Amino acid sequence: MKESTDRHPFLEGLSSHRGASPTVIVIFGASGDLTARKLMPALYNLGVDNLLPADFFFIGYGRSELADDAFRYSMLEAVEKFSRRPLDQNLWENLSKGIGFHAGGYDDTESFVRLRGTIEEIEKSIGRDLQVVFYISTPPSAFSSILTNLGTSGLAQRRTGTKLASKVVIEKPFGHDLVSARELNDVICQNFAENQVFRIDHYLGKETVQSLLVQRFANSIFEPIWNRRYIECIQITVSESIGVGSRAGYYDQSGALRDMIQNHVMQLLALTAMEPPVSLDPEAIRDEKVKVLKAIQPLCMEAETSDVIRGRYVEGLVDGEKAIGYLEEDGVPEKSTTETFVGLRLSINNWRWKGVPFYLRSGKRMARRASEIAVQFKCPPGILFSEKDKFDVGPNVMVLRIQPDEGLALVLNSKVPGLETRTQPVKMNFGYSTTFGSNTPEAYERLILDAMVGDGTLFIRGDETEASWKLFTPILDEWTKSDQVPEDYLSGSWGPEAADALLKQNGHEWRIAGSG
Repeated sequence: MKESTDRHPFLEGLSSHRGASPTVIVIFGASGDLTARKLMPALYNLGVDNLLPADFFFIGYGRSELADDAFRYSMLEAVEKFSRRPLDQNLWENLSKGIGFHAGGYDDTESFVRLRGTIEEIEKSIGRDLQVVFYISTPPSAFSSILTNLGTSGLAQRRTGTKLASKVVIEKPFGHDLVSARELNDVICQNFAENQVFRIDHYLGKETVQSLLVQRFANSIFEPIWNRRYIECIQITVSESIGVGSRAGYYDQSGALRDMIQNHVMQLLALTAMEPPVSLDPEAIRDEKVKVLKAIQPLCMEAETSDVIRGRYVEGLVDGEKAIGYLEEDGVPEKSTTETFVGLRLSINNWRWKGVPFYLRSGKRMARRASEIAVQFKCPPGILFSEKDKFDVGPNVMVLRIQPDEGLALVLNSKVPGLETRTQPVKMNFGYSTTFGSNTPEAYERLILDAMVGDGTLFIRGDETEASWKLFTPILDEWTKSDQVPEDYLSGSWGPEAADALLKQNGHEWRIAGSG
């Protein structure tokens, strides 16, 4: 990375915000899609909002040779194409002074030593120390090599014991089963302290997810009734209308359970079910999340009473257009048994949730794209409004919409205007875009900023990953041993019929996700 002869700070005149220290961020896999679509636009928008420290540098690390100017231009194109805000040319000129590229292998220790030298040259040129945030955005096969070489080169130990200590952000997946997750955590712990590590799940950066704790613990109408006495069941849906597309090679080795349930969906469950933390300290919150995950009972896999349903999409209609089946997708092996849908029934064995079923589902090529948490409350005694032909009375439901339209809805029963008493369910809606405007920060903006200031609240701790994998590894092992294939479901539907039967056993049925 070549040094400029004029002022070196990443931005002119930026103030320190939330205690952000002077920083250089190093992104491994900087030529990849995530950097272009999410990370660089996030850095740009943090700059727009004056949320970066005054001294800020960005070094892209990749295996192919690339000149600094060429890398800067590719980042400019990324901002122009993917930023939620239009390009400010003056701002970009300032930003680009701190952007450079470092070519090297992920298993090449000498390259990491040279990287350390580059960082020290930057510090010398600006006359102050920098913290380094390493962002690992590579295929998981490179994780261990990068982490080991960060330790061997001394980069992991920089400024240890100070607020400028090195930090490392790691993209998912964190292993592919319990054994591999423990092995990855061992490599991490050999080179970094846990408070230096930020395992990222972008779902935790979404506004509605962050707001979940506020809804639960800052509103007296919800906090006292958030338990088995008043809640009938909880449903968590993360559905996609798209297929695997160009990700078939990765997806067929992963499947819906690894790709979505084990991380995104379980994080939503943990925040929904956790006990009140003693404070907003990151460790206090993460302690409670781990307790919930450890309290989940092992899942039953017996045929008649199984808690687990898996499916695979076949040809159908999505938004009125023909969609091919999973086995017809380019890159999918002919005899693949990979699931594209998983439905689960979980039981949490603690005082708050004993007897309350948690229903989880995630799949591709479903009826619509939607992510939501639906809390269904118990119905009052059917005494006053029991005449079904006259009174349409449904359960109260609180729905937290995570995407695409972030917000909250309450389903209540109301009298229908008229001369006789009739009732029907009605919805009260709150939308983030309506109340606060549509240009809300992207999840990665919040998460990158939190990593720079050392706030681990929205990141996943090592024991969280292991607790989740401990629950699901027996399922994966059983599927590996079994010769059964996933149940077919039509593209454009809400999944296989067995997923509906899973709820009917308890007298419940799935909500139509995304309906408010």
